[in-house]
Amino acid sequence: MPENIAPPIAKIVPKTLEKHGDVRVDNYYWLNDRENPEVIDYLNKENEYYNKMTAHTKKFQKDLYEEMKGRIKEDDQSVPYLYNGYYYITRFETGKDYPIYARKKGSLSADEEILFDCNELAKGKSFFQLGGMSISPDNKFAVYSTDFVGRRIYTLQIKNLETGEILKDKITNVDGRGVWANDNKTIFYTTQDKVTLRSDKVYRHKLGTDAKSDVLIYNEKDDTFNVSISKEKSKKYIVIESGSTLTSEFRTLLADTPDGEFKIFQPRVRGLEYTISHFGDSFYVVTNKDDATNFKLMKTPENATTKENWKDVITHRKDVLLEDIDIFKDYLVVSERSNGLNKIRIMPWSGEEEYYLPFESETYTAYTATNVDFDTDILRYGYQSLNTPSSTVDFNMKTKEKKVMKEQQVLGGKFKKENYLEERIWATATDGTQIPISIIYKKGIKRDGKNPLLLYAYGSYGASMDAYFSSTRLSLLDRGFVYAIAHIRGGEDLGRQWYENGKLLKKINTFTDFIDCSKFVIAQKYTSPEHLYAEGGSAGGLLMGSIVNMAPELYNGVIAQVPFVDVVTTMLDDSIPLTTGEYDEWGNPNEKQYYDYMKSYSPYDNVKAQAYPNMYVSTGLHDSQVQYWEPAKWVAKLRATKTDKNVLFLDTNMDAGHGGASGRFEALKELAKEFTFLLDLEGIEK
Repeated sequence: MPENIAPPIAKIVPKTLEKHGDVRVDNYYWLNDRENPEVIDYLNKENEYYNKMTAHTKKFQKDLYEEMKGRIKEDDQSVPYLYNGYYYITRFETGKDYPIYARKKGSLSADEEILFDCNELAKGKSFFQLGGMSISPDNKFAVYSTDFVGRRIYTLQIKNLETGEILKDKITNVDGRGVWANDNKTIFYTTQDKVTLRSDKVYRHKLGTDAKSDVLIYNEKDDTFNVSISKEKSKKYIVIESGSTLTSEFRTLLADTPDGEFKIFQPRVRGLEYTISHFGDSFYVVTNKDDATNFKLMKTPENATTKENWKDVITHRKDVLLEDIDIFKDYLVVSERSNGLNKIRIMPWSGEEEYYLPFESETYTAYTATNVDFDTDILRYGYQSLNTPSSTVDFNMKTKEKKVMKEQQVLGGKFKKENYLEERIWATATDGTQIPISIIYKKGIKRDGKNPLLLYAYGSYGASMDAYFSSTRLSLLDRGFVYAIAHIRGGEDLGRQWYENGKLLKKINTFTDFIDCSKFVIAQKYTSPEHLYAEGGSAGGLLMGSIVNMAPELYNGVIAQVPFVDVVTTMLDDSIPLTTGEYDEWGNPNEKQYYDYMKSYSPYDNVKAQAYPNMYVSTGLHDSQVQYWEPAKWVAKLRATKTDKNVLFLDTNMDAGHGGASGRFEALKELAKEFTFLLDLEGIEK
């Protein structure tokens, strides 16, 4: 890498922040102003520095982009599903970035009707996202939403599918989707607080009327709760869900009477979580009631829904997490997780013998897919593993026959599943807990400590990181990289307790688990500190920020995508999107105990004069979830403090938000940047 290019140095403007008698001085607080030309200038200078320092890899980036794009079937389409008399299909055309949504009436041989061509909608825009799309019960109208910035603030519109006309109805600042009542005239939608972007209000809209006359149905005043609206699979009820990290509350309305009053299902009780599914004359409730940490399934009559009426259907199990259910006319399908792996359980309503779908691999992902039809014996599910491309399977629950409807194609002719070994290994954490790691590498690699290894993790919000297939990852594996996912605490990989033990005042377990997994792959000679790399995004970027403060000597390079690194300042600012709803995850720093604990690990607050690994940090100027200034301030402080000569890059996408670039190929360009960062450090040039 070029040695003589000086990195930009952000100016120092000390700002004193005081809480609980504790004083912090933030030298880079001034970067928290998107409208300040000096801020934009600094971000542009960082981008310029990154581009100059990596100029020698630009051709490699382009080649990698073409290589990854070359594995993707460009003219691809989803497996059609039948809903209300139409087959719905999502497809891509060669050379185009965005999907086309289409349907066919009654049969797959019928003429195709294009609902939305997102390539047309995205024309001339640097970012585009189609939010929820919902078809009216009479199949004549579609309510849909668009976002052209990447801040997840959508505009709702209605299309007449018979004439192609876009109606005058236009509703701004919605959170993405509209829900139809059964009269084909009434739409329910949710709006967001303009500052915090919290979904807080539900409105009712009548087709063809001005949005100004829409009726406010529900206003969620508790700023730790978000609201959403949906329709039950049975089509009988419209449901408002109001939820925080630890507490839920539902309201229901008969979809045939849209002007009626929503009725509370079970009033909120702090710590009581539940979700509801309607079937027949009952509701099925997945809940943690009665200390069911891993959740259980209960049932209640539709006319008596409060918790004293709930009866157990599947009782709580200590070693099995009940994740979700799918209801069919003749079957109940239960999605479970045990020993860190997905299980799909089929339970006939008739009382016939239940069974589990058989999965052979020792590390994989299986999940129920789009199952909108009630009256069918076919369960559609998805399956993939680290070396098995994603497949969509139709399984006949009666005959137990399975039909692979589609397997993801990896083009280029080189990929053979049997050339890659996948395994699950277990690291021992500092406190003795066994942490699973899913790992994949090319056959023939020797465990001599000389292999580059990329270790990925997330570890927050109870989000499980299952072993999934990636055709782009082959670009690393084929160049000698080992790839591993650390299933650390803070996720829900081994059940709800796994999550509980990695949040609030136990958050530190998330970071020490990752460090212990890193030490384990080194001890097992998969790699060594000279060749170990770590990657994480968003809350996983917080993980990256913590491990480089705590154990920088273990890593040669670190990729932190949109990293949440200024934990204390952000959690004290309740005007920022997400903050108040996050208190149950991180704690409320307005309470001293949580403030002190958060400050003890917050990456930005703990930057110190020491050697740090090589680092590539990415962000988006319009990010609504982790504001761009967190990574920007962190990089500025690292530059001024660290004692090494390793590279440190801040790469800001000036057009995008939290998810990065929109469009399936634009995202590959961002990935090519990350891959060349790693490969360049390994001296791999092509």
